[in-house]
Amino acid sequence: MAEFIRFDRITKFYGPLCVVKDLDLGIEKGEFVSLLGPSGSGKTTLLMMLAGFEQPTSGSIVVDGRAINAVPTHKRDMGVVFQSYALFPHMSVGDNIAFPLQMRGVGKAEIGERVSRALDMVQMSALADRRPIQLSGGQQQRVALARALVFEPRVVLMDEPLGALDKQLREQMQLDIRDLHRRLGLTIVFVTHDQSEALTMSDRVAVFNKGNIEQIGTPREVYDAPATRFVAEFIGETNLFEAVVESVNGEEAVVRLPSGAQVISVVSGGVVPGQKVLLSIRPERVELAETRGEARNVLETEVTDSVYQGDHLRVQLHNSIHPLIAKLGRRSREFPPGTKVFATFSADDCRVIVP
Repeated sequence: MAEFIRFDRITKFYGPLCVVKDLDLGIEKGEFVSLLGPSGSGKTTLLMMLAGFEQPTSGSIVVDGRAINAVPTHKRDMGVVFQSYALFPHMSVGDNIAFPLQMRGVGKAEIGERVSRALDMVQMSALADRRPIQLSGGQQQRVALARALVFEPRVVLMDEPLGALDKQLREQMQLDIRDLHRRLGLTIVFVTHDQSEALTMSDRVAVFNKGNIEQIGTPREVYDAPATRFVAEFIGETNLFEAVVESVNGEEAVVRLPSGAQVISVVSGGVVPGQKVLLSIRPERVELAETRGEARNVLETEVTDSVYQGDHLRVQLHNSIHPLIAKLGRRSREFPPGTKVFATFSADDCRVIVP
């Protein structure tokens, strides 16, 4: 598919501070792309430039083949949903949703039809006459979402829209928004600092750090195959080991850890013997046993702590060179602190990162 949105070498300065640096990003029509990163990484600034609330210092933003740098916000045909909801407290739910249509001069009869469809879409039809103060946080967010969708914008922008909700409601809203995206074929650009949220909802995730994108890919790609140390550590938990490549044979490499132990790992990027690399091993890929067994990748470790967390058992370990974390199934055997165990993992679960 052709790109629908294109950020071309976008740079943004606030005085001497560069918050977005020479950034390129393409988004396809109907795609759900999350901009994920810590506070101050540039993700919200990029969204605000797309919306028209901020202007890039340099570079161009193109939507559907047209440069929009000089296009006013109200003419960009984009729905925006903020964390704060930004509902009018003196208006009913229905009037809040109707407001963007009134501003566009839509006829009264058509406004009624569109508002009714939007209310049905977010399951709020029964509450059309209530004021925002009479609604829960989740209900207010649904109204804000309906208001952003009611005029059928070509792009929907969301800036941390679920951040104020409690965990259970936030997770339900994630699924609801994902369902709307699929049913309506929306193009959504979504800003979040929540890794789980980005992985749950997105077609692709762009991981931001210090004003640029460290990696962009499907949720599975950025989680299972992190391209940089930052991505490996920011998305979920990981075990990182410094190592030196000893030999390469096709897609398999032998690397040596500082302790002298050898680990076999799948080469993901053309490493060569003698090269210093990092190994990323996700905790849920680590298995524990009291006997060595026949696994090729084995580290002798000792349990320092074990915590039951409902859906898994989180085990902290340590060997002579490095702490290690394992996440075991909830029914796994608990090892008391001080237990000597062997940590094993397959070659396919070792990701090589070139620093």
